[in-house]
Amino acid sequence: MRKVILMTQMSLDGYIEGPGRDLSWHMVDDELHQHFNDELRTMGAFLDGRVTYELMAEFWPTADADPLNPAPMVEFSRIWRDMPKIVYSRTLATAGWNTAVVRDVVVEEVAKLKEESGGDLALGGADLAASFRRLGLIDEFRIYVHPVLIGRGKPLFQETDAVTKLRLLETRTFGNGVVLLRYQG
Repeated sequence: MRKVILMTQMSLDGYIEGPGRDLSWHMVDDELHQHFNDELRTMGAFLDGRVTYELMAEFWPTADADPLNPAPMVEFSRIWRDMPKIVYSRTLATAGWNTAVVRDVVVEEVAKLKEESGGDLALGGADLAASFRRLGLIDEFRIYVHPVLIGRGKPLFQETDAVTKLRLLETRTFGNGVVLLRYQG
């Protein structure tokens, strides 16, 4: 059975983006980008919220055409473009690049996705992750913690009264100081 895996980057103080959707503090070098490519290439689909999808769709479909982009970026452009994607949105009418639009997170529909053959399902976007978390649909958390404090922005985890206990599966430190924390939900 496929797993739903939340894969995201955050600052040490818990933010996935700074004010104004600033991501300039992300420390994605070639080593980390190649790791992302190796992990994401094996996935069966990307599950994203509208905002995450739109941010990705602004850049990645044609990033491989720019000769100035390094090899890991070119490779990811092809991975992203070819990977099946499901965008959860109540406002987006259609989406390109091998993407289906779904209006709501429905437990039974996600269960059917998990029963299909293929690779695991990569979940992205803080709001969508909150919905999946609230419904108990996240099987694994892969959090890439960047060694930076940004002070404010959008937090990865929304406030909740629910306690979610996790089991540590792996830690990994990259050369740039980013640390992967991998937990089973």
